[in-house]
Amino acid sequence: MIKEIKKEAVELLKNLIETPSFSGEEDKTARLIQNYLTDKGIEFEVSDYNISAKNKYFDSAKPTILLNSHHDTVKPNKAYTKDPFNPEIEDGKLYGLGSNDAGGSLVALIATFIYFYKKADLKYNLLLLAVAEEESSGELGIRSVVPKLPEIDFAIVGEPTLLHLAIAEKGLLVLDCYAYGKAGHAAHSLGDNSIYKAVEAIKWFETYKFSDVSDTLGEVKMTVTQIDAGEQHNVVPSSCHFVVDIRVNDKYSNQEVLDIVKNNVNVEVKERSLRLNSSSIPKDHEIVQAGIKLGREVYGSPTLSDQSNLTCPSLKLGPGDSLRSHTANEFIFVEEIHDGIEFYIKLLEEIL
Repeated sequence: MIKEIKKEAVELLKNLIETPSFSGEEDKTARLIQNYLTDKGIEFEVSDYNISAKNKYFDSAKPTILLNSHHDTVKPNKAYTKDPFNPEIEDGKLYGLGSNDAGGSLVALIATFIYFYKKADLKYNLLLLAVAEEESSGELGIRSVVPKLPEIDFAIVGEPTLLHLAIAEKGLLVLDCYAYGKAGHAAHSLGDNSIYKAVEAIKWFETYKFSDVSDTLGEVKMTVTQIDAGEQHNVVPSSCHFVVDIRVNDKYSNQEVLDIVKNNVNVEVKERSLRLNSSSIPKDHEIVQAGIKLGREVYGSPTLSDQSNLTCPSLKLGPGDSLRSHTANEFIFVEEIHDGIEFYIKLLEEIL
């Protein structure tokens, strides 16, 4: 059975690759996944472009494991030399947009769900969730559908991790900062230069160190990534806008970091969102210990995923390499997909 579902998983991924599914435009891949589950005799529910399915013997009295990944992609960058929608295999590599992020994980989780679907007397329920709008953190993605699902005890979030165990993930806080001064002619000692005020605040962002360092995620990291001020060379600008990207460890909430920032800089600070908090699962959790028993490493992930939208403990795990995500000529090794299916099954068999 495993040999067959491996083969079918690769074919499903090929079909997904050749079906454009940019965030917010996932109708065709949603239908493709629905048709695939229908062919397998699996009942499912649809919410916008999100598809969920329960194992055949789902029992509300049992705890539930969420198997989650996404079927949307970013848009291909201009450096592509291959057709991003042509799922060709060369030297064992399956090329195509979304192959690595996170198509390989998605089809491997679907295959794993199918493997366990008809098994009775499992200790846990399994709940499959293929979501939209992960890449854009959209309103109609995972956040819109999770409240409609049964209670989840913990989740496996399918993202490329080289099949190692990401037991923590940094949160994201994006700040728009505004320094204000007074316009004046550059040739005179008039005006109040907003850029100089911004520089003072930027220097704080560059040098400030948060005291609490995470064992898995390290320090909170703040990076100024954009700046905008002035329209003419001879006019002192009255305002300067800059953007700060903050990656938050599991020692702080986004609100706590925001409060610290506001108490230390003399510029106006506006947060874009507070909801993308860090996430984690205890190292002594049985699913993590099962993965360690199977020879996998644990680490903290600096990249953001739909884990940030889950309130339950969650483990990020999947075939592929995060370093390939969003790159030109994206690919995943076919063998990585096969290994992913085998590992997901072995991992769950340790606790089911």
